[in-house]
Amino acid sequence: MNYPIMIDLKGKEITVIGGGKIAYRKVNNFLKFGYEVTVVSREFIEDFKKIENKIKIIKDQYSEKYIKDSFIVVAATNNKKVNESISMFCRSNNKLVNVIDDQKLSNFIVPSCVKRGDLVISISTGGKSPSLASKIRKDLEIQYDDSYEEYLILLGELRVQILEKYNNPSIRKDLLNKIINLSYDELKKLEI
Repeated sequence: MNYPIMIDLKGKEITVIGGGKIAYRKVNNFLKFGYEVTVVSREFIEDFKKIENKIKIIKDQYSEKYIKDSFIVVAATNNKKVNESISMFCRSNNKLVNVIDDQKLSNFIVPSCVKRGDLVISISTGGKSPSLASKIRKDLEIQYDDSYEEYLILLGELRVQILEKYNNPSIRKDLLNKIINLSYDELKKLEI
């Protein structure tokens, strides 16, 4: 069983080994959160051209030298032996590794997620049904649309005001619980 965790990867080396569709998707997930990524592969699908100015590309076959300083590694090759080798190196060197097609070789998984600014909702089925996780993600994307980014920013600003203005913990808690039931327009008009 995996432990759910949010991790700050700023300043950490992230390396994806592979240049196919799954590698491309994994790289885009890191980019969505603002991280720098190095991608190693002899060949890349055409889609990588869309993001080549946002990532570091190394056109070469896998070698341990490319991951020796990495904090997190994604093995996304179509070669099981290479993926196993990446996993063994990472595990013996206390690195986080995700092997895209073999959860047993991974020491972490990447759940499906919905991101709206600072609102991040992760969905995992523990590998039992990625299709279900995808369906739930799509449902949540509709329920929590892009407007939640601004809504959360405003909630954060109001939270700071409430914490500064009220010393009584029960009043704070009551107000914070009440404002989450207000619409964005109602929040904008609210005076704390």
